[in-house]
Amino acid sequence: MKTTLNVIGLLTIFFIALGACKKKDTTPDLVLPTNLQTTISHTSGNASIQASAQNANFYSFTFFENGDSTRIESQQGTASYTFSQSGTYTIKTRAHTTQYDYIEKIDQVIIYVDSAVTGAPTEGYSTPLTYPGLSLVWNDEFDGTTLSSDWTYDIGTGSSGWGNNELQYYTNDNVQVSNGLLQITAKSESFNAQDYTSTRIKTQGLKSWKYGRVDVRAALPYGKGIWPAIWMLGDNITSVGWPACGEIDIMELIGGAGLNDRTVHGTAHWSNAGAHASFGNSRSLASGKFADEFHVFSIVWNQNSITWMVDDVVYNTLDVTPAELSEFQEKFFLIMNVAVGGNWPGSPDETTVFPQTMYVDYVRVFQ
Repeated sequence: MKTTLNVIGLLTIFFIALGACKKKDTTPDLVLPTNLQTTISHTSGNASIQASAQNANFYSFTFFENGDSTRIESQQGTASYTFSQSGTYTIKTRAHTTQYDYIEKIDQVIIYVDSAVTGAPTEGYSTPLTYPGLSLVWNDEFDGTTLSSDWTYDIGTGSSGWGNNELQYYTNDNVQVSNGLLQITAKSESFNAQDYTSTRIKTQGLKSWKYGRVDVRAALPYGKGIWPAIWMLGDNITSVGWPACGEIDIMELIGGAGLNDRTVHGTAHWSNAGAHASFGNSRSLASGKFADEFHVFSIVWNQNSITWMVDDVVYNTLDVTPAELSEFQEKFFLIMNVAVGGNWPGSPDETTVFPQTMYVDYVRVFQ
């Protein structure tokens, strides 16, 4: 009898538990957006799209071009993209409830691109090919259709974005040479666990210099979280590391509306008894931004000093004669890149427009 009662008790507990499992689910059903509409306009290769839908929390747009794609998210339902050549292209628009719950619409657009139009400004400051007492020892005018053999790439993110916690993955695809310009473009797209892609090129192991004047004519990208840089590192970085190799930042811009988009920074970094040391200053435009037209970013470097200039106006000078600055008595190579995010600029926000391109007209080294 005792065994029978135990069995009955267990059966009672089982049916009570089963009844609890059948409790009515009160989770509300997911509501997908409805009535997704798009309006697309385009001029000289630049396509702008406006989307609307009922019950959408946000939108995403994917622009497809030549086997590649660029994805842009927007709370407002707007996005733009510049196509590099004429053709028929696909734009995929999604109205999202969540990242994984959405409706989508596919549009085909016919784009006409003027071959003379790159999206780069047509005006700006320029510097000569000769200076008294100096010889042009190396230059790249970007007159071809491919990057010259004097440049190579950094691929990947490095260690936490080469130490700055940047958000991009550097590829060799976000670069183009055409119409006399080098273009390095940062895109909002997922790639190898990063949310953005860009390109970082360098002359390491190919070309380096000790002293001289360096001129780089460029129009810069803009916007919160955008970080273009034209800079140099010591040839011995692979043996002594950073900052013992020394670093010369010819130009850095930390994008953002107002002062940030119209301010560039020139800085030197070195090792002072094993500790990181730096010295820098900045130069701001009175109005506008450095994306509006071309400017020339320069250093004049000799055994006594490094001087930084924008459009031939001096804004920073460092005395490099002290023994602790001996890094700047060695050879350095060039680097150009467009970073996204990082410790200094912070992350992009809803105001940041993608893609963002740095246009370089020329790089010249005089000694």
